[in-house]
Amino acid sequence: MNIVLVEPNGPMNVGSIARLCSNFDINELRIVSPKCDIFSLEAKKMALKGQRYIDNCKIFNSIEQAIFDFDLVLATCGRIDLSNDIECQSPEDISKWISSFLEINNIGILFGREDRGLSNNELLYAHKILNIETSQNYTSLNLSHAVSIVLYELTKSSTNNLEKDLQLFDLASSKQIYESFNEIEEMLIKTGYLLEHTANSKISKFKKFILKAKTSSYEINVLRGIVHQINWFLTNSKGR
Repeated sequence: MNIVLVEPNGPMNVGSIARLCSNFDINELRIVSPKCDIFSLEAKKMALKGQRYIDNCKIFNSIEQAIFDFDLVLATCGRIDLSNDIECQSPEDISKWISSFLEINNIGILFGREDRGLSNNELLYAHKILNIETSQNYTSLNLSHAVSIVLYELTKSSTNNLEKDLQLFDLASSKQIYESFNEIEEMLIKTGYLLEHTANSKISKFKKFILKAKTSSYEINVLRGIVHQINWFLTNSKGR
């Protein structure tokens, strides 16, 4: 498993999370556009034996760059103002789901900003969205506390393989879905079905359909091949 922090603004949180990476034997810590000095003395004091995760962390300018080599992307969300068609699950349920697969080589867990988390569009990079139930009187969790709960529950998946017939993991990757929908958007704008200023919101709805359908790599490649051919025809048939 790999941890991806999006725009963290607290060096102490980054240090605490680096320590957690060491506690749970995380593969790698990645950070998208940090808003604090992640190499500060504050961060390193909190990291303790996890300091190597800070020293070796990879920094990216965008979420896409940070996650597109992962086979499975999970995102965390503590907000309660989500649209009705964004489905959240508990870390425990997602851990059980992960344990139903024979093997998943590369998992990325996406954590949002301390003050506002991940946007609805950013959540659509994920195959599954995690939510930790808290008191309705105060739903907000400290970032490092949320990371600790999620890692504890998800590491259970490595010891939960009790099913006799485990599935092969073959979901379309976040990168495949992203690139496919760029081409779909281009096609639908060319045909006049979408307008450029409203395309993003409508494409987001299509992405939700694909994620809910648990589309495989093969299926998304078939869809992409069809769309690619239509785009080619629309570009090359002009003036005929």
